[in-house]
Amino acid sequence: MIVTRFSLRDFRTYDRVQVPLGPGLTVVHGRNGAGKTNLLEGLYFGCTARSCRTSNEREVLRFDATAARVEVEGEDRDGHHTLAVGFQPGEDKRIKVDGVPVARLLDASVRPLVSVFLPERLELVKGPPALRRSHLDAVITALWPSRTANRTSYRQALAQRNALLGRVRSGRSGRSALAAWDLELARHGIALRNDRAQTVDLLQAPFAEVARELGLAGTPELRYRPRCQAQAPAEFAAELAERLDGDLERGFTGHGPHRDDVALLRDGRELRVYGSQGEQRLGLLALLLAERDVLTAERGAPPLLLLDDVMSELDADRRALLVARIAKAGQSLVTTTDLAHVPGADGASVMRLSVTPGAVTLDEIGGLGSAGTRAGLAA
Repeated sequence: MIVTRFSLRDFRTYDRVQVPLGPGLTVVHGRNGAGKTNLLEGLYFGCTARSCRTSNEREVLRFDATAARVEVEGEDRDGHHTLAVGFQPGEDKRIKVDGVPVARLLDASVRPLVSVFLPERLELVKGPPALRRSHLDAVITALWPSRTANRTSYRQALAQRNALLGRVRSGRSGRSALAAWDLELARHGIALRNDRAQTVDLLQAPFAEVARELGLAGTPELRYRPRCQAQAPAEFAAELAERLDGDLERGFTGHGPHRDDVALLRDGRELRVYGSQGEQRLGLLALLLAERDVLTAERGAPPLLLLDDVMSELDADRRALLVARIAKAGQSLVTTTDLAHVPGADGASVMRLSVTPGAVTLDEIGGLGSAGTRAGLAA
């Protein structure tokens, strides 16, 4: 789905605002603190029903507001669609797709896939393995929605085994009861591990190519590090049995895909440890762009790409390469404090949005309107 417009009500710094998007590149410009990142977050919230910046969603409410609402409109081959997400603390989100209530927006077939770069997301490179596992699993879901069941089933089996470990520790159950759950966990664990390995294999070449293009020195590499190397469920179950004493001592399962990691490397060394912050930013950007390439090839359409404050860290040549790459196909939104940092921002096919605190203005330039004229936007 191509997003044509979205509206925010009582979201972050916005009271009410309606924002158009072009089918290609949209450049959002304004000074620091004007609300550019809030605008990206609002669009992401409307496409996924969750924030890309915080786990405490009370933070998305405008000060003194009691509820927030985001609507996203778009077009696909079947026509016009509307996604709506209402959020009020203490209540379930009110989510509708084309006017019909749904439990989860992520299950909606008409919603656009979304990829987002934020400075805060450097934790994906620098942070703990759990963040990278979760991100990789989200890519798997985007690539092959039916394979979400592998992750869900593994989590359920892991929870059951951990609960049983607790009962064995307390003497309420015997060790022999674990054998069945070991095999169940192994079966789903191998399926999940294979999904992750296949995804990293698909990402490896485009990640290295984009990283080199953007100026990451040395040899960039994306490497999957599975905890379990077993080829069959019986082998995995045997590994679990060998580690049972340790699991009983800890009270939880210490072996399996829930302990895997994905490493971003340069010349064999982890960017997480040995990379500068600038190199880590390039690694994260290369990963997201590689995912976009793979999703385009596998799903037939590129995801909506949201890039916040990325141009300031690149030199002129790299900015031109980045714009050329994202302009090849699909829809993207880039924020900047300086329009000169976005090559071609004044082009006829580019939409420009000017942001001031609480307001968004459309710069009607080139083929989008008369040069120099502006239209205020209100919901």
